[in-house]
Amino acid sequence: MENYQLTKQLGDGTYGSVLLATCKKTGEKVAIKKMKKKFYNWDECLKLRELQSLKKLNHANIVKLKELIRENDVLYFVFEYMKENLYQLTKNRDKLFPESTVRNITYQILQGLAYMHKHGYFHRDMKPENLLCNGPECVKIADFGLARETRSRPPYTDYVSTRWYRAPEVLLRSLNYNSPIDLWALGCIVAELYTLRPLFPGSSEIDELFKICSILGAPSKNDWPDGHKLAASMNFRWPQVIPTPLDQVVQNATLDGLNLMNQLLLWDPQKRPSAQAALQHSFFRVGQNFGGQTHVQPNTAPPALPALQPQHAHSNQVEFNWSSKNNTV
Repeated sequence: MENYQLTKQLGDGTYGSVLLATCKKTGEKVAIKKMKKKFYNWDECLKLRELQSLKKLNHANIVKLKELIRENDVLYFVFEYMKENLYQLTKNRDKLFPESTVRNITYQILQGLAYMHKHGYFHRDMKPENLLCNGPECVKIADFGLARETRSRPPYTDYVSTRWYRAPEVLLRSLNYNSPIDLWALGCIVAELYTLRPLFPGSSEIDELFKICSILGAPSKNDWPDGHKLAASMNFRWPQVIPTPLDQVVQNATLDGLNLMNQLLLWDPQKRPSAQAALQHSFFRVGQNFGGQTHVQPNTAPPALPALQPQHAHSNQVEFNWSSKNNTV
């Protein structure tokens, strides 16, 4: 850690705290995640789920791990520095975002999710605090502490996703959830970008399900047969409520924006679009600049969106510098 000058603490979480630092050689700002658990050898470090996923994911919309350091049995992740997270970007605004900004942010998140899912991982804790930004023009997915491989075997028993963004299959304690839970969370985040308020701010898991039903309505057995089986197994009774349609809750969204949110917020996870499919939605077929690629102006015929490209076409590996005061790797 002698290469870094620590400046201040940026945040504190269950597994570690995040510190702002400056590289003494280059003057570059970095964010350093200091793990709370002690690591007595490199083998322990290499088994970390967060490291396993970050090693394999290299994309413009996924936060980059620059270096891993183990010093005095403390493990440090050195990440690229991002100015704020999406929650911080939105919380102090007194004006709603224009839809072009909502579209741009959503597209960037989908690009990161599509790449992650394509490479065999789903995030499991998508929320505004885990989306890092340098303004709305640059958004990256961060915090892979709960990420799992899509081919890993359930049941997954540990805590998953902040309640307000938690998919109904997880709320109903399904043991077989997968990448569609990330798309549900994104639907909640998109609505929040439009209104600057959480869409389903439940005070408990049961209240969360009630909040969802109050907008989407309770699903019929035809809508989601597996959901009815899950509800019966935990003695949950679907509330009989008159739903408030999404267009009345998110009044500043166009029909395309509402349609995308409604698709992402389908009860049945098998019916939600994949991230790659969502990128092809008509919501994105306008003259906006996404990730450095400018699309046609609205008054010309829109082409199909380009296929997803990784940041480095020839490698899925992030280059790491491994350093340790105790061991060499």
